[in-house]
Amino acid sequence: MKRYSIGFPHMQKELGEKRAFLPDFIQFLTRFADVYLAEGYGDRMGFSFSDYRQGNPHIFQLERKDTFLKEYVIIFRAPSEEEICWMPTGSCLISMLHFPTRPQRVALLKERKLQAISLDSIVDDNNIRLVENMRAVAWNGLEVAFDVLEKQWGGLEKENGEPIQALVLGVGMVGKHAVEAVTKFGSVERNNNHMTKNGNGSVACCVGRNIVTNPNHMEKLIKQADVLVDATQRRDSSKPVIPNEWLAWLPSHAVIVDLSVDPYLLTANPQTVRGIEGIPQGNLDKYIFTPDDPEWDLTVPSSIPSANRRTTVSCYSWPGIHPEACMNHYGHQMQPLMEALFAKGIKQISLNGGYFERALARAKLPD
Repeated sequence: MKRYSIGFPHMQKELGEKRAFLPDFIQFLTRFADVYLAEGYGDRMGFSFSDYRQGNPHIFQLERKDTFLKEYVIIFRAPSEEEICWMPTGSCLISMLHFPTRPQRVALLKERKLQAISLDSIVDDNNIRLVENMRAVAWNGLEVAFDVLEKQWGGLEKENGEPIQALVLGVGMVGKHAVEAVTKFGSVERNNNHMTKNGNGSVACCVGRNIVTNPNHMEKLIKQADVLVDATQRRDSSKPVIPNEWLAWLPSHAVIVDLSVDPYLLTANPQTVRGIEGIPQGNLDKYIFTPDDPEWDLTVPSSIPSANRRTTVSCYSWPGIHPEACMNHYGHQMQPLMEALFAKGIKQISLNGGYFERALARAKLPD
């Protein structure tokens, strides 16, 4: 079997982005390839090169730029355009590339004559994602939201003695996990403490497209919400689900939880806007925005209505709040996929292959 070369550059994102693939996953890949780690890979998670190498002669360390020169490059979040241009013709980028909403990135990859697999596009025969951490998206986002409410109220009890009300928009995978997370305050430990004290609990109301398009129904639901959760997957990302004017219906203490985290891409055709109009987009350095936060105006384009504001929690990478648990999860999901990929190589995988090969073929850079 042919042995490949795989480069692992560390992500140069916000300081709070600490994620790197774990040593066990790197060791697994040496069955098929020589692995080249960028100097300092895993440092932010407390791992040294020795933790990765463990005496394995197929693991090496290089300057970061040189890791982009290998046959395959695996980097969890998409690299910059400059970094993509470092890759040699015919090599393969494996990353969260978001082909449907990043047309400029797709065009650049094709222009550079690169191969690519988008991790977020790997789906099985039933269109179910195989590399995902939807549970962590929902639970981590709701954990932060209830942290905010708990600090704001000095606990998790409403003055009127009623349960906390959460309105969840979207009934897909993230929405389903969000419903469970709401009923447990985003934390099993916090929920157990709350139950021990005979607290009043929390209630999740989940709605889909047949409700969110009706302003009369939505006004009633939004006025009751202490937490408003966007877990939608829109068919048309050029239009918001919740117009900014509707946010005036939210109680002043309410917390908006942005789990969809679509970007503002106003120059794309068609453009992409946030599901809840006028809210900022956060990252692992900053994911809590109060209504008077000066960064609100820095992250929301001036052409987007944003007059109605409530405390918003938003993070481009919610699973990264707990980085080691996140990467352990992704590593286990990716192992059988990598085995299928390296059995044939990127140019040979097809929709006529086995289960994991077919999933990979669906995630290849579109022609």
